[in-house]
Amino acid sequence: QFQRTELGDVEVDQTYWHAQIEKIAAEGQRVLAVATKTVEQHTGELQFKDLDQGLVLLGLIGLIDPPREEAITAVSDCHKAGIQVKMITGDHAATASAIAAKLGLHHTKTVLTGHDLTQLSDAELQHAVHQTDVFARTAPEHKLRLVRALQANGHVVAMTGDGVNDAPALKRADVGIAMGQGGTEAAKEAAEMVLADDNFASIAKAVREGRTVYDNLKKAILFLLPINGGESLSIIAAVMAGMTLPITPLQILWINMVSSIALALSLAFEPGEENAMKCKPRQRDEKMLSGFLVWRISFVSLLFVIGVYGMFLWTQSQGASIEQSRTYAVNTLVVMEVFYLFNVRCLNSASWSIKRWFTSSIVFISIGMVILLQLIFTYAPFMNTLFESTPIGLRHGTEIIAVGIVMYLILELEKWLRRFMSNHHKVEETVS
Repeated sequence: QFQRTELGDVEVDQTYWHAQIEKIAAEGQRVLAVATKTVEQHTGELQFKDLDQGLVLLGLIGLIDPPREEAITAVSDCHKAGIQVKMITGDHAATASAIAAKLGLHHTKTVLTGHDLTQLSDAELQHAVHQTDVFARTAPEHKLRLVRALQANGHVVAMTGDGVNDAPALKRADVGIAMGQGGTEAAKEAAEMVLADDNFASIAKAVREGRTVYDNLKKAILFLLPINGGESLSIIAAVMAGMTLPITPLQILWINMVSSIALALSLAFEPGEENAMKCKPRQRDEKMLSGFLVWRISFVSLLFVIGVYGMFLWTQSQGASIEQSRTYAVNTLVVMEVFYLFNVRCLNSASWSIKRWFTSSIVFISIGMVILLQLIFTYAPFMNTLFESTPIGLRHGTEIIAVGIVMYLILELEKWLRRFMSNHHKVEETVS
């Protein structure tokens, strides 16, 4: 083969051109070589065999396809969320390494090529896949091996692809993600998800939304179970002590059908917490009722029992009738639910931020509906007859609200103590 110069066509200097290829690729550019060949005048088409000889190299062309800014941000968000991001490409190793460095991938200095992967056994690949984030000059079978190696290490693997040859890897991955715009039908059929905009940033956003949905489900459970637990324990305590029930079954039905459901449904519309993408991924076998949830449910149930039953006994000692004491107890339970709702909206962080309070209008709509219905329950004559309730004076109303505030402060203090102990434990681990 030859190269064209000012002095004419000379033999190709392979060392020089390979160095130029490496230089251009190191800048993150794809490299194309341009050559010419003189053919007979009446030649109508070229065959591959025609390119075996007689070519004259004219030069190299570098094509740059820089990563999007949102992709760089998305990779950073994934790293903060404990998600490993790995690049598998057919590009030159130097090009892949340069692009990976711009994306902010951790292990960009070590790049494994398809030839390297072929030389590794399955056990060696399982070890190497931890130390490498960039894989270049790969074939479809290499992608499938990489997915299997990551799964063998216990990882949950999400794989993106767009070609027909990507279908086996997409099928094997725990979450196959096909490109909706540039992807083939085979890739879309093999995948569990289709990315409509072909943008990696959308994957990071989907992870955030998934974590938000899971957190909101936990919040709803954490909200409903203590309330039901408090109601049940109050009844059980009264029966075991041989005392008057603080709340009648019909009143409990009112609370569960009106206030509890309305407030719990508002949690489904909660926006994600600020630290949603700063937490490590949960284990796939993690139980919904973790040790923390069991503790929180038990602790809050106890606070509800103390608040409801305490209000009932205290008003009884002040000379209130059974109907009045039960009305105070029901309203105390509802007020405690409202204040507990504000607390449970943030599972780990403080919830008294005014900015955080107003992130969801649905919460205030639900609270407004509950307050309106509870006022009807307390002051409407027909409701007084149906539920054996009585109107409440301003003084007792203030006392009931104070009980809710005290419970809210106790739970915020408990939350702060958990954060303090967790941070202290992390510091001890770092020192040791």
